[in-house]
Amino acid sequence: MSPGGNTLIFSLSRRRKPAPTSAACPYAPGPDGPAPAGAGPSGRAGAVPTDLREAEEFVRQFHREQPGAGDVELRVRAVRSEIGLTGTYEHTAEELAFGARVAWRNAARCIGRLYWRSLVVRDLRHVTAADDVAADCFAHLRQAGNGGRIRPVISVFAPDRPDRPGPRIVNDQLVRYAGHRAPDGRWTGDPRGAPLSERAVGLGWKRSEERFQVLPLMVEERPGDRPRWYELPDDAVHEVALTHPDQAWFADLGLRWYAVPAISDMALEIGGVRYPAAPFNGWYMGTEIGARNLADAERYDLLPVVADRLGLDRSSERTLWRDRALVELNVAVLHSFQEAGVTMADHHTESERFLRHIDRESRLGRATPADWSWIVPPVSGSATPVFHRYYDPVDPSLRPAFVPRTHIP
Repeated sequence: MSPGGNTLIFSLSRRRKPAPTSAACPYAPGPDGPAPAGAGPSGRAGAVPTDLREAEEFVRQFHREQPGAGDVELRVRAVRSEIGLTGTYEHTAEELAFGARVAWRNAARCIGRLYWRSLVVRDLRHVTAADDVAADCFAHLRQAGNGGRIRPVISVFAPDRPDRPGPRIVNDQLVRYAGHRAPDGRWTGDPRGAPLSERAVGLGWKRSEERFQVLPLMVEERPGDRPRWYELPDDAVHEVALTHPDQAWFADLGLRWYAVPAISDMALEIGGVRYPAAPFNGWYMGTEIGARNLADAERYDLLPVVADRLGLDRSSERTLWRDRALVELNVAVLHSFQEAGVTMADHHTESERFLRHIDRESRLGRATPADWSWIVPPVSGSATPVFHRYYDPVDPSLRPAFVPRTHIP
């Protein structure tokens, strides 16, 4: 996973630093030595076979952690044979579910990994057509939304194969608000959504002057295809109107945010197989909305507005007006989601749970790589227990993993 971003909280695509560039998947050597770069078993340009080493490592990991999975050597031989014949192999349903969950467990930027075993895996590897991808993405949002009791869900669409690449979702999240700059320089909506808004408009979508206009979903059946766009159905987008427990005027600001943070621009890599369309979600941590999406100067930039309505002195930074407004904005977000019956974590509780996750993994003999700058919350960092410790180093080669798709073919 604040699955620009979001913390359960699968928080993978947002915050202080850009995502690291991932290494390209190595190609497997053929019978006469390595094939030319970008060539598959038949020498077709752009057809890259699955790496045998990665495949075997994953299969052995699966069998180590799933002792009832059967004869590992038999499965390894079958995978080798399938790769030799087709350039890739097909995961069993059990391998796919395990790989997706472990990818979450390996996500060094996610504070919510205590829940990795609970991930609901939707096996949609047979789905390739853009219309069907869009329909299943809307079904994903309905299932994950669950009437407000948010469920962690991943929908895994067709993988890249040597003879056919899988579909791609253009949007970075299944739900994202549009944004554009007016001729006078003022922003309407979310500046983070501006590039997607421009692309959607170029495809024929009609932009409005709403501050919280939901962008259409854009899908490519193959890389480089002209995307098809789809308006999100009302019943697939659960939004929460924001109010404050003590400040009645807060409702007059007309703020809201969507309930399901489903990241959709990362590829899932399992055992050398890449799934380029695999949207996934957890649930929000309040600071992702209250301290970043609504507060950042390059997003909705609401701290001056909130400070003025609170009557705070903005004549000097030493009055800490930003800090006081930021806390009240976060109080409003947590209050509103609770009143609406929508799952949301607070940063203090989630920090304690992350340390429980580390302890549990340590007892099982597993390291827990973590990026400190992403794990520590953007509000009251030093007041949380995750601030005061070091973590296992991040290994960008660790697999299974969610990989930024902008850094792969």
